[in-house]
Amino acid sequence: MTDADFLVVDTSAAVAVLSDEPGADWLADVLAQTTAAVMPAATYLELGMVLESRFGPRETGIAARFVRDAEIDVVDATAKSAERALESWRRFGKGRHSAKLNFGDCIVYGVAAELGWPILCVGDDFAQTDIAVLRPSPGGAA
Repeated sequence: MTDADFLVVDTSAAVAVLSDEPGADWLADVLAQTTAAVMPAATYLELGMVLESRFGPRETGIAARFVRDAEIDVVDATAKSAERALESWRRFGKGRHSAKLNFGDCIVYGVAAELGWPILCVGDDFAQTDIAVLRPSPGGAA
């Protein structure tokens, strides 16, 4: 397990939990044990889009139930986090670095950098940057 008290939740982690992907149990345990978790509003939008595309328009409440049940606060980006996001794109963006951060990734990075909190995610994009990450191992558990 992990001793992270605070985290920023990426879309990839939420989708993994809701789709029961490898590592879902580990991710859910981390969320259950954390003191505070946030998700940028743009990430919440992305999560809703991904889930509706995956599960259909009748399931529009999945994202809202997930953030409520996991006690994740949806937060606005600040000017400072937006500047951090832009810097992450300059350093780690798609076409510039092997991390290939996209717009949504940069928003998550910016909020995490401003708060000084690790990112809860799946995959290796954030792990190729200078930000702290929590992610399940490729086999499903950390």
